[in-house]
Amino acid sequence: MSVRSIVPFGPQHPVLPEPIHLDLVLEDEKVIEAIPSIGFIHRGLEKLVEKRDFNDYVYVAERICGICSFMHGMGYCEAVERIMNVEIPPRAKYLRTIWSEMSRIHSHLLWLGLLADAFGFESLFMQSWRMREKILDMFEYSTGGRVIFSVNKIGGQLKDMDAEMLNQFLKVFADIERDLKVLSKTFLNDYAVNSRLKDVGFLTKQQAHDLGAVGPFMRSSGIALDSRKLGYGAYADLDFEPITSDIGDSYARCDVRIREIFQSIDLIRQASAKIPSTEIAVPVKGMPNGEYFMRVEQPRGEALYYVKANGTKFLDRMRVRTPTFANLPGMLETLKGCQLADVPILILTIDPCISCTER
Repeated sequence: MSVRSIVPFGPQHPVLPEPIHLDLVLEDEKVIEAIPSIGFIHRGLEKLVEKRDFNDYVYVAERICGICSFMHGMGYCEAVERIMNVEIPPRAKYLRTIWSEMSRIHSHLLWLGLLADAFGFESLFMQSWRMREKILDMFEYSTGGRVIFSVNKIGGQLKDMDAEMLNQFLKVFADIERDLKVLSKTFLNDYAVNSRLKDVGFLTKQQAHDLGAVGPFMRSSGIALDSRKLGYGAYADLDFEPITSDIGDSYARCDVRIREIFQSIDLIRQASAKIPSTEIAVPVKGMPNGEYFMRVEQPRGEALYYVKANGTKFLDRMRVRTPTFANLPGMLETLKGCQLADVPILILTIDPCISCTER
């Protein structure tokens, strides 16, 4: 006869870098239900719109999360720009796109390293982060920062990348692409890795739709949605299609993210070839008055930014719905029926960012 018990998981766990607590209802080693509890790192960032000038708030938005920092700043800037009817220069749009895709690469490589660490492949973890270090070096060279970049502003960008810098970066991306082809063989073909990923944590296409999943977590269940296809930034000028898989297990989520890294490198090549020679910012006068929803495809999935302004320098509201928040219901669904030993990896497969979720 099976015995039901409740086992607390987290908020601190050797595998997970993010503080999330789950009460796992178990029958022997099988998970019957997972009950989440979040709220360990709430920082009150949204409240700061009442005390910080809407221009200064760009720097607060960037600090919602370190890994997604650039796109948090960009999403907020684009929302305010739409309210104020500010059209940023074409070059600024391309710069935002290039830095966005660099952010996606470095986030996915970080995730690959954490996944390798979760199933005990330390050398695979170090190789993934060694490649990620090259992206951080390029960020430092182009923005001055390795985690928080502070190059977004209302009306454009604060820094530029000249042709020589972009050409140097393209050479580094060629090296990363070559190394990733070798690395991906282990992630996708190694028997030991596959034994931990294949046929584990299924999420069907219908479940992904009904539970509101986003990003690679959603696309690995066969839903071809990507907010970049809306055409913000320079994406309307670039040729790409959403990366998907019909399998819906942990292996598919790994496969989709690896293929997205190759896609991001291709998008950076396209943007570097097409980037126009214009100014990188325009003057912004007056105060915002109105409201706007902005959608941005972050590495983890679609993020929503709601900005409500009242004609003064202080906003009424700045609300963010992050991809991890949207993916938590889907994650809980994948945990049902899994083995206790698979719980850390299944949580990792949504690429959780609790800092983003709680703010």
